[in-house]
Parts: sequence; structure tokens; C-alpha cells
Amino acid sequence: MIVVQTSIPVASDRRDEALEVIAALVERSREEDGVVDYRATTDLQDPDVVRFFERYEDETVLEAHVRTDHYRAFVADLPDLTDGRLETVRFELDEEPEVVRFDAAEASLPDAEGAERA
Repeated sequence: MIVVQTSIPVASDRRDEALEVIAALVERSREEDGVVDYRATTDLQDPDVVRFFERYEDETVLEAHVRTDHYRAFVADLPDLTDGRLETVRFELDEEPEVVRFDAAEASLPDAEGAERA
């Protein structure tokens, strides 16, 4: 599995347009075969930063994604929509990551000595 996290600083005066372009990219990308997850969200500390979180079954799927028309159109639009340098973190996993789902009431916090308490 390939995991990619990208941060994109969007230009404040083009934010609405950038979010529309990003929403279209996310919608189309989620439809691609082998794309496990594809999300974009704005940062709480800086709403002009959009963070992508992407998971692909393998390298072949990622390579196919960057060759799609919708991804290429997005990349072509980037210079007009961004304000600053983009950052991408990418890593590969040998197996499917463990996913844990729980209710907020089930969350555990460490106590003063570091032992977990529920």
C-alpha cells in the first residue's frame, strides 16, 4: 500500500475556486480502481492550507492516478491557485494498516504514571 499526504497552501483570494477544483479532483479520484482512500480537508490552524490524505493499493495504481486527465488538469491549475510551497510525505506499507474505530467515550488517556486508563 502507498500512502501519500500532501499539504497545499492555497491563495487566499482564490480559495473558493481552489476548493471547487479540489472537490472535483477528490470526487473523480475516489472513483478510480485501486484507490483505497482519497480525501482533502482544510487545516484548522490555517484554513488556506488544504491537506490531502491518499491511499493506493500499490505503485501501479498511484502511477495510473497521476496520468488521469483530472489529475493532470489539477496540476495544470496549481500555479494559479497556490501561495507557497507544497509538501508531500509518502510511505509504503507491506500490509494493510490496522484501523481502529471507537466512540469518543471509549477513548483512553494515559494516567500520570504513563499507564493507560479507560
